[in-house]
Amino acid sequence: MAHEDLPFVVDEHRAHFPDGFFARLGPRFLTAYTATYLGTPHARGYIAEVGGLPAGFLVGVIDPAAHRGQLVRKHGTRLALRACAALSLRPLLTLHFIRTRLSRYCRKLLPARYTRGQEELRPVRRDGATAVLSHVAVNGSARSLGLGSALIERFTQDAAAAGCARVNLVTAAGPDGAGRYYERLGWRFAGSTRTPEGRSFLTYEYPLYTPFPDDPRLRYFQGPAQ
Repeated sequence: MAHEDLPFVVDEHRAHFPDGFFARLGPRFLTAYTATYLGTPHARGYIAEVGGLPAGFLVGVIDPAAHRGQLVRKHGTRLALRACAALSLRPLLTLHFIRTRLSRYCRKLLPARYTRGQEELRPVRRDGATAVLSHVAVNGSARSLGLGSALIERFTQDAAAAGCARVNLVTAAGPDGAGRYYERLGWRFAGSTRTPEGRSFLTYEYPLYTPFPDDPRLRYFQGPAQ
């Protein structure tokens, strides 16, 4: 994934995950946030193409702790300002944020400001770590071409090469989720959670043993060596 792919990725993200909090903050914030997956060894972004045009995307994190620290240190102020601007235009979403997310975000993000520089010192390879598949989506015109599974395999390949022991993801429970799809790909159910809004989500896990073969339909961005 490159910066010129961001408009496509943001449009598809908002179309496939409209209820997500970041998607509800609007395209400007979502573009800035998605860009944080580029240019870092701790995350990956991929584009699947059909006929030279983007048809699907995947973003995921190889090292969640290091990625979060780098995101806060390098992009935190800009993202916070964009989020505040978006919330100022959405009073109901602001109340929802204060009630359900503010304290949790403070607990997770504020400590990262005091670990400045540590993510650069941490090796990219971390044996036994858990990678996180954040979002994957394929345009409706390219369904049934196997692009979704190819994107997922590419991410699991890179996670295995980085020394991760497993990959986790979260999907909505019930007919709106993709649990059965991941089960067909060999993922195993690992638990369920409920959000403060009452929405149910399922966690799936994929154990990593050997890398998957490369897929020629994918081009990918990998951050520079540290």
